[in-house]
Amino acid sequence: MSSYSRALGFLLALGGLLLALGCGGGEYRKQEVYYLVAANINLPYWQSARNGLFRAAAEVGVSADVKGPETYDPKAQREEFLKLVAMERQPAGILVSPASAELMKDAIDQAVAKGIKVITIDSDAPGSKRLFFVGTDNYDVGARSAEYVAQRLNRAGNVIIFTIAGQVNLEERLRGYRDVFATYPAIRIIETVDIKGDPVVAFDRTKLIVAKELNRVDAFACLEAIACPEVAEVLSRNNVRNKVVVAMDVSERTLDWIQKGMIQATFAQRPYTMAYVGLRMLADLQHYPPAKLETTSSLATVPQFVDTGVSLVDRSNVDQFLKDQAAQGEGGSQ
Repeated sequence: MSSYSRALGFLLALGGLLLALGCGGGEYRKQEVYYLVAANINLPYWQSARNGLFRAAAEVGVSADVKGPETYDPKAQREEFLKLVAMERQPAGILVSPASAELMKDAIDQAVAKGIKVITIDSDAPGSKRLFFVGTDNYDVGARSAEYVAQRLNRAGNVIIFTIAGQVNLEERLRGYRDVFATYPAIRIIETVDIKGDPVVAFDRTKLIVAKELNRVDAFACLEAIACPEVAEVLSRNNVRNKVVVAMDVSERTLDWIQKGMIQATFAQRPYTMAYVGLRMLADLQHYPPAKLETTSSLATVPQFVDTGVSLVDRSNVDQFLKDQAAQGEGGSQ
């Protein structure tokens, strides 16, 4: 055999070995799994986050999965999280949106103690040992929503707010509302309704308001995604069109009611972006860790908060948001 043939054979064999190692490496990376844990994972909001999570996983070359109860249940969410912590094959990282910061604190700390990197998205657990929070500046979006309501009311009127008690993100939004309304003496929050994650509560309370006390309510404001479509449904059935309704997030029903004029506006968070950015940051920390994970000093190597922003959606731009929603899943399945 000539020296040329021997050299060519060696190069071909080396190439085959590198290809095999490359394929093996790809399969190995697929064993690296990142999880998103949420409450009420069937909501369109979390389906959007799922698309972002899977899009990032496909681009990075790792695996991802979504865990959590199919209806709002903070205790079940905690149980799902702890199942991941107890797995024999340790998760590469966990993104979690705590429905209850109090319930999730110890669970998050257990995961961190085992060496699992945990970040919060959408809703925070600031007292826990999570690395950082990716999501909305919730105080700011509450203040912006309140300012919008105030202008629609011409700076005077009674407001009912729908929320879910115990969620840090919603408490921050409520604080933003209260601080802004404090600058408008003629605007009052006359009731704060805890829907407990159940849209039926919002529907039934609005129905009772329409039947017995409609004249004392000028506006309905929702701090979460599921109440305002129910409010709009009740108002529409009773042909009530002189009330201000300001929602949160961009479910299909919310956008439909904006098109019909029953909801004046909503503030759209970016759950797709939260999950997409969160997974990529965790993967980066997994493969290119800093010499020291420092979160609080002036020489911090990771941020404490990544703001993914919000957008105002009203009748002027609702059609574009519907197009975006239809397109967001492209490339995001796994």
